[in-house]
Amino acid sequence: MKTLLVAGGDPNHWPAISNDFDKIIGIDRGNLYLLRRGIIPDLAIGDFDSLNDAEKKEVFSQVAEVQTSPAEKDDTDTQLALVRTFERYPKADVTLIGATGGRLDHLLANLWLGLEPRFEPFLSQITIADKGNTVNYISSGNHVIEKIPSMKYLAFCCLTPVNKLTLKNVKYELDVVDFLQPTSLASNEFLTGNAEVSFSTGLIAVIQSKDI
Repeated sequence: MKTLLVAGGDPNHWPAISNDFDKIIGIDRGNLYLLRRGIIPDLAIGDFDSLNDAEKKEVFSQVAEVQTSPAEKDDTDTQLALVRTFERYPKADVTLIGATGGRLDHLLANLWLGLEPRFEPFLSQITIADKGNTVNYISSGNHVIEKIPSMKYLAFCCLTPVNKLTLKNVKYELDVVDFLQPTSLASNEFLTGNAEVSFSTGLIAVIQSKDI
């Protein structure tokens, strides 16, 4: 199942929304942005503290299922939406948009979702995307990375210490290198075919990007 989660970040940063998602879940103000583009979410989640009364009425009257949460809580609305999504659809492939282009604290919370133990079983199912970037998470092991045709650059962002990192079939290769602290190995590029990545411990965010 392909599921789209839409957070409340600036919609000017959204990628194009394809019509092949099985479910669309709006998060807080993301619901309003969807409705004003003629897209009705299947589910709305959030505390809705970013909406005024008229905007709340617009969302609550058009979305068939709304799950509200307290404004003061331990999770961000995006974290809560991801939890609820995997509770309901544990095998869903989730694309999260609207997670960038706004407040820096929310951006970091969204990028660090992959570090949370509760999301570890679903790491391979999570993609964060905007107009110029796509983020996927990989844990230790051997991985093949396929190039997204519209993207140019390839980065390996070590979110934790990473041991024995090897990169093959990329412009800047590595052979069994350790990184003792979080490090962004930016501005790499694919050569021909797929990139190959292996490491023994740690967590990496793989980012494909382009200039926009």
